[in-house]
Order: sequence, then C-alpha cells, then structure tokens
Amino acid sequence: MNYFSPHEIVEIAAISSEKKAKYTTQKLLILSFMAGAYIAFGGLLAIAIGGGVPGIKAENPGIAKFLFGSVFPIGLMLVAIAGAELFTGNTAYFIPAVNSNRLKRKDLFRNWGIVYFGNFLGAIFLAYFITYLTGILNSEPWLTSIIEIGLTKTSSPFYKTFLKGIGCNWLVCLAMWQAMAAKEIIGKIIGIWFPVMAFVALGFEHSIANMYFIPLAMFEGAGITISSFIFKNLIPATLGNIIGGAFFVGGLYYKAYNVK
Repeated sequence: MNYFSPHEIVEIAAISSEKKAKYTTQKLLILSFMAGAYIAFGGLLAIAIGGGVPGIKAENPGIAKFLFGSVFPIGLMLVAIAGAELFTGNTAYFIPAVNSNRLKRKDLFRNWGIVYFGNFLGAIFLAYFITYLTGILNSEPWLTSIIEIGLTKTSSPFYKTFLKGIGCNWLVCLAMWQAMAAKEIIGKIIGIWFPVMAFVALGFEHSIANMYFIPLAMFEGAGITISSFIFKNLIPATLGNIIGGAFFVGGLYYKAYNVK
C-alpha cells in the first residue's frame, strides 16, 4: 500500500511524540514559533481571499465561508510537511505514548506548555509585524472583515466556544492523522486540506489561529480587551482543542488499536 493503515498511524504518532519529548527547550521554541507563524500565514491568506468578497458574502454566505476555509489549510500543510511544532496537533500525538507508558505525563505537559507559548509568539509576530505594520489588509473590505472576526470570536458564551474548540481540533488532528498516513507529498496535502477546510468553513475555534485573528483585530482598532481575548475565547477554545485532540483522536484511536 502507498499509505499507512490506521493501526500504523497510531504507532507513528507514538514514535513521533517520543522524539518530540527529547527536543531541547530551544528547539521546541524555534519549531513552535514557526508553527504559530505558519498557521497565521493561513489566516492572513484566508482574510485576503475570503474577507475580500463582501458582495459574495451578502448574496452567498456559504461560498464566502468556503473561500475563507479553502486557503487556510496552507498553514497546517507547512507545519506537517516543512516541519514545525503545533500545540493542537500535539494534543493527539502524545496520548498513545503516554497511555502505553512509553512517556510520562510530565513529558506531555512540558511539550504542550512550551509549544503553546512558542505558537503564541509566532502568531503575534505575524499579526503585528507582517500584517498590521505593513498595512496589507488595512483598507476595506478587509479591515471590516478583520474586526468582525475578532468581535464574533469574543462574543460567544464559554460553552459554545468550548464545543467549537472540540469540533475544530477533532478535525485538525484527523488532518494530521491523514498526513501521517500518506507516503507522498500530494497525499499529505489532500489529507490535510479537506478536514481543515471543513473546520474553518464551519466556524469552529482553533486556539492558535485565534492567537492571530483576535490580536490582529485588536491592533486594527476593534474594541476587544485582553481580558475578553483570554477568557471569552482563548481559554475555552484551548480546553476544547485539548478534548478534541487528546480524547476524540489520540485517546479513541489508542483505545481502538491498543498500541503497546
């Protein structure tokens, strides 16, 4: 076969996490900074394309959502193929190895903590230096789109953002699972594109992407406080992402195939 079986994917994830657990803090910060930036590049392109069609959005909102979601997957493609450390993907990777006692929980929390911080730095860098200071989206209709995205993401109750976070990372980690299944680059691209396009078009919440979208809206003048960003979006989205990846992908696939 020119792809790995579901059982083999779980083993590949466990082996990958064992390697990641040995990375130095410096290496993790570098790779996680890049991942945060890569996801932000996807967000930047999504706004440029999907946020630049207000006429289509008014007449055919589903098409506008599809356009937004159709280009966003470039970020995860860069993470999976070029190589980088993404918190949301790692929520699933580490579970088979931890559950089979090949790694300790402290290895999981060390990776998640460092990578989450590094992702935040990369996303903020893209938001401020590459997007805001360059002014490439600082005109209409993109400016309105940026502010609307930020306000929408910080206006939902905790439970809705949490549940959207679960749906998001369930699909994101399945995208990474499919990328690991493929043995060729084109297969990895296709395996990533469909689930990521789906989660974005559906309006689910990705904590790392939101580290780009919401601060960018704040830089551009949206009335969003740091407190609203953290407590109304980042915390519930992150918790939902952890459940979506760690339980619904890493945990359930480990249980199904019982990798030793």
